[in-house]
Amino acid sequence: MSLKYSFATLLIAAGVILAQEPAANTAGPAADYVIAPGTRIPLGLINSVSTKNAAAGDRVYLETVFPILNNGRIVIPPGSWVSGTVTEVKRPGRVKGRGELYLRFDSLTLPNGVTRDFRARVAGIDGRGGEEFDKTEGKIRSEGNKAGDARTVAETAGVGASVGLIAGSTTNHLAMGGGIGAAAGATAGLMYVLLSRGPDAVLAKGSTIEMVTDRPLQFEKKELDFGTAQSANFSDGPGPLPSKRNSGWARWPY
Repeated sequence: MSLKYSFATLLIAAGVILAQEPAANTAGPAADYVIAPGTRIPLGLINSVSTKNAAAGDRVYLETVFPILNNGRIVIPPGSWVSGTVTEVKRPGRVKGRGELYLRFDSLTLPNGVTRDFRARVAGIDGRGGEEFDKTEGKIRSEGNKAGDARTVAETAGVGASVGLIAGSTTNHLAMGGGIGAAAGATAGLMYVLLSRGPDAVLAKGSTIEMVTDRPLQFEKKELDFGTAQSANFSDGPGPLPSKRNSGWARWPY
């Protein structure tokens, strides 16, 4: 066999041996504790959010209200901080439409300062208020107010009728005065309904919101040493604020 072919054979053999060596492990060390994607984490609002005064880009601050465990250990204790962002705001219309809010969660900070960034979304809202949550779009909508509008028109019609009866009694035209007064009152009530905005969407301080994670949150054992770190004690607030639209027709639109 010639020297040329012998050298080629050695190169081929060397390539086979190298191919059989195990590839280097480029993956990082496995995390000790992992909060899986899709985990639901209940949060309490530290600041109120409303379509009346909120704008896209405003910050939202919350804290966890229930411990999240993995492998029998508390990974996210109550009192951990979550920051979020208002991504879109729509005020209720003057004739129709409801207030709408969109929120996004951006980061989690444990009581010892360990932080994880993410882009989580809302999975549910406090059931004490009239706001509605659209799970498919992640949209928080204000309550409807058709009943309140009808009551406003009826109340103003009743007040107008009373005033008309009093005026009609001085001219001996009770029925006519009552009818004219009722019509005028109903017109005034209808004008108020058309000129005023519907209820704003309000998430009051102390309301609970459920967050669902969009990616695994990985922690090493040493990152979960909370030591003397103090967790804040969540204080449940007064709950959602009452709608101004339902508080009587005497309050004129703003």
